[in-house]
Amino acid sequence: MIIHVVKPGETVYEIARRYGVPMQKILDDNGLQKQDPLVVGQSLVIIPDNIRYIVQPGDTLYSIAKKYRISVQQLAAANPQTTNPARISVGEVISVPTADNITRSIDVNGYAYPNISEATLNLTLPHLTYISIFSYLVNADGSLSEVADEQVIGTARASRVAPLMVITNIQDGKGFSSDIAHQILTDENVQNTLVADIIKTLENKNYYGLDVDFEYIYPYDRNSYTQFVRRMAETLRPLGYTVSVALAPKISGTQQGLLYEAHDYGAIGRIADRIIIMTYEWGYTYGPPRAVSPVNEVERVLRYAVSVIPSRKILMGMPNYGYDWTLPYVPGTAARSLSNNAAVRLAAEVGAEIKYDETAKAPYYNYYDSEGKEHIVWFEDARSVKAKLDLVNKYNLGGISVWTITSFFPQLWLVLSSMFGVNKVL
Repeated sequence: MIIHVVKPGETVYEIARRYGVPMQKILDDNGLQKQDPLVVGQSLVIIPDNIRYIVQPGDTLYSIAKKYRISVQQLAAANPQTTNPARISVGEVISVPTADNITRSIDVNGYAYPNISEATLNLTLPHLTYISIFSYLVNADGSLSEVADEQVIGTARASRVAPLMVITNIQDGKGFSSDIAHQILTDENVQNTLVADIIKTLENKNYYGLDVDFEYIYPYDRNSYTQFVRRMAETLRPLGYTVSVALAPKISGTQQGLLYEAHDYGAIGRIADRIIIMTYEWGYTYGPPRAVSPVNEVERVLRYAVSVIPSRKILMGMPNYGYDWTLPYVPGTAARSLSNNAAVRLAAEVGAEIKYDETAKAPYYNYYDSEGKEHIVWFEDARSVKAKLDLVNKYNLGGISVWTITSFFPQLWLVLSSMFGVNKVL
């Protein structure tokens, strides 16, 4: 796999010739149409069978082999016309076989809304281990909302993807409710009703397991939440179901804030089968402009997480979206969310040049709208995806969890498949 960053004046035709890859393959792999203009700074994923490399001054077969992570023997075998490997000439064309860098398979979870399009679902399922259907709202009396999830479950199982039932303490029409969580966690009768409804739904809908996503829990309910997770695991495992828990991105066990304090990494990490860490939303709808999932911040979270949770239980959160902020930023004003594909299309429409922040490892650009207002857009591309996936190896994680798979982002899956296999549990 090669990640090519578009330079001024380049065309897909020229890029295809440079790498010896059919132009249509580059277009198809990256989800582009022939008429789509390229944007300076845009990343393209190139998947060649062989790389066409032009020898530069100072190059040797050894240095070229090292650059592409293959052996000198492999490089020499691919170039039988080079009779003397010790002597290659500047300008000579060398064929470089692509290396298979897949070292292991990982778990890949994707959150999906029940109304995900059939086309997007079918394109995405081959890349998933689990699909978490978002979500069953837990009511204060322990009952559950209705979710039209049967079609997604059936399609997922037909593709050997395990469907997970997601429960949340979201109040209908509002956000996460601390009060609903408190009621569930502290009232035994209400909790008994919820447990019974969960088991009934898991059985009737043919789910593989449960994913608990309770957020903004009162700090004084911390132990009650841990005990609730324990009850879920001890109740559901004997019935053949798994239990995963989504946790806020913490950097220490004493981190303050309503989002963080009730999520006990160490205790919950020992109980649950999988821990999904929501390593995104540093840049968020009502916050100041910044990368949604800056690698430097994600790594701080993972560094703490693996110190208290078995690393192979951890699925690192991956965002599949970006935001468009109006500048100057005014606290309380909302950014507009957009897909990664839409972010590149917008850059083309407004004539922006995509830049790349080397600290956050994320692309961004500025532009002015028709009213003369300045904007900044942060999103994800192949480079930012790879930077985060490198952390999976660095910290020996169990895999990743994508929020959300509602829009199909080809580069995410291209980069993933070039680095890892995907586990299947069905």
